Amino acid sequence: MFNLALWVYVGLALAIFGSLAAVWGPGVKDPVIRTINTEVASVGVSLILLTYNSTLALLTLIATTIIVTLILFRAISRLEEIGADV
Repeated sequence: MFNLALWVYVGLALAIFGSLAAVWGPGVKDPVIRTINTEVASVGVSLILLTYNSTLALLTLIATTIIVTLILFRAISRLEEIGADV
């Protein structure tokens, strides 16, 4: 029916490329683009976990989205407080 190895490889590719895009990718100075790039990596991790259990994948996606968003918004607000050019 579904090839589980395909989901693992697609998830690995998204996790690796999403992580690299968040660090060195285009528009990393813009906080919104950086948030979107981290979401690509979290979707990749969720696809990997989807091959094991769908509930685990959903909880991982929700948790990584919330944690990464809170961390990035806190970092953005701190940079704006000190007057850095974001």
